Amino acid sequence: MHYIDLSIFVLYMLAMLGVGFYFLKKNEGAEDYYVGGRSMSSGHIGLSVVATDVGGGFSIGLGGLGFAMGLSGSWMLFTGLLGAWLAAVFLIPKVKDNPAFASFLTFPQLFGYYFNARVALLAGVISAIGYTGFTSSQILAGAKLASGTFVGLDLNTALLIMGVIAVVYTVMGGLKAVIYTDTVQWAVLMGGLVFIGVPVSFLAVGGMDTLDFSQILNPDYLAAQSSKSMEAIRATLPPEFLSLSNITWQQVVNWAITIIPIWFVGMTLYQRIYACRDTKTARRAWYIAGLFEWPIMAFMGVSLGILARVAAEQGMFDALGAGAVVDPETGLPMLLRSVLPVGLMGLMLSSYFSAILSTADSCLMASSGNIVTDVLSHFFSIDPDSPKTLRLSQLVTLLVGAFALWLATMMTNVLDLMLYSYAFMVSGLFVPIVGALFWERRSSLAAFWAMLVGGIVTVVLQVSTLGTPGPDADILLLSDKVQSFFPAEVKQTWLSMSEFEVRALVEHTLSANSIVHIPWLDLTFALPFNLDPNLFGLTASLVLYISLTLLYPDKTKKKTWQRTTASATTPIHPETTQP
Repeated sequence: MHYIDLSIFVLYMLAMLGVGFYFLKKNEGAEDYYVGGRSMSSGHIGLSVVATDVGGGFSIGLGGLGFAMGLSGSWMLFTGLLGAWLAAVFLIPKVKDNPAFASFLTFPQLFGYYFNARVALLAGVISAIGYTGFTSSQILAGAKLASGTFVGLDLNTALLIMGVIAVVYTVMGGLKAVIYTDTVQWAVLMGGLVFIGVPVSFLAVGGMDTLDFSQILNPDYLAAQSSKSMEAIRATLPPEFLSLSNITWQQVVNWAITIIPIWFVGMTLYQRIYACRDTKTARRAWYIAGLFEWPIMAFMGVSLGILARVAAEQGMFDALGAGAVVDPETGLPMLLRSVLPVGLMGLMLSSYFSAILSTADSCLMASSGNIVTDVLSHFFSIDPDSPKTLRLSQLVTLLVGAFALWLATMMTNVLDLMLYSYAFMVSGLFVPIVGALFWERRSSLAAFWAMLVGGIVTVVLQVSTLGTPGPDADILLLSDKVQSFFPAEVKQTWLSMSEFEVRALVEHTLSANSIVHIPWLDLTFALPFNLDPNLFGLTASLVLYISLTLLYPDKTKKKTWQRTTASATTPIHPETTQP
């Protein structure tokens, strides 16, 4: 990496640390540390929300979708807009207008209010594990992305830089530091993409060899080069890549059931609801976040993925040793590595780290808040206004961050198990919290088991779903498992095929069907309509929650708060509050 690029990157990282240090002396207690003193503006909150939701997966996910399917990949973030606006209309007034929640710090505290301490503790544990794993995934994804993009930056160095910077400024500054750095990181990311990534990549696929600023400022040159780029795009890509209809209804449903519930169960989002001054501020922030998700970030991301696909087809990545097949999720970093000159590379490196850090820091704060407020306070007396609680919160954040960084260096399957816990969180917590907020009937038993069963169903299906076989996979053994799903015309003849033909047949079968194989039950089946496992986990949770609520309702309307959060927030008096 050129020293100019490195200098730009180092200055950016120091600026992030400076924000954390600035708020180190300003936080006076857990309320400041975890919910920003409940005085944040809609602009900062809105940008922080979208930076957290989109940032971490932006470079990898959206670029990969654009590479693989074109403009239609933008519909993924349309479900993000729906989730944000549905939460603004239905969720925020329920949470923000209830005086009983005025001193809450975390999402699981709502379970303690509506159900009992055992349910709240389970929700806190699930949320803490999920967000710890997600923090690790962001650090690892960012490190891999950076090390694969920038020459001379190895994975371990990238992991160390990414993890230490994110953990240190989050530990020092708390949620205020997270929100304000998210705003800066969002500006850096948008500026890098709007003024560097997209225009330079677009001109490069049209045959621009070197970036000449004098030419870029020439309108005639820009018009001519843009025309060449559009011709190259149309000549290289199939027509459906430039269409918004290159998508199936199953894909839309799978995205919707995965993304929309996050807006109702995300600890990072509840912290920001609590941090807003009032309901109007919170709703405005969510509307802002939705608009930035779609269409702005959606089309920005898939457009870069499309340009990466064109560059790959043109052979621009051959010098990087990419070979004939390019992984869709590595196409975007390869593109930027190929077209950006010295100086601009440093800015894009900062943009990449901004995208990842904006998610990692929020997930770290969420996990820390769950551990202190929802788990530790269940067993120990904790005063949220005490300076000791602030120091405890910072210590827990440091320990969680160190563990997440260590986890990111471990084997991929360990990390996968932690990411499954995030799916467990979404499919387990969504139905009980919606039921609590919008159904007067209560059952702590129903909430507890709906959380467990819904999450377990999703995780079991996800773990057991057969993926594309690797190069070392026993293709004959796998064929025997999925042969019943082969097309009718080859079911009787596949044994006579060559190994290459059988592999192609298996790959096609697995891509066309969501096939689940549970070894301990010796059970193999396909999920209906190729739908996502989350849908079936949510369905199981819903059926169980409704059934048990009707059969075993709570016998008293008094909220069993117990020690779960009474020690971490202002005491609740059930007889004077309403759900």
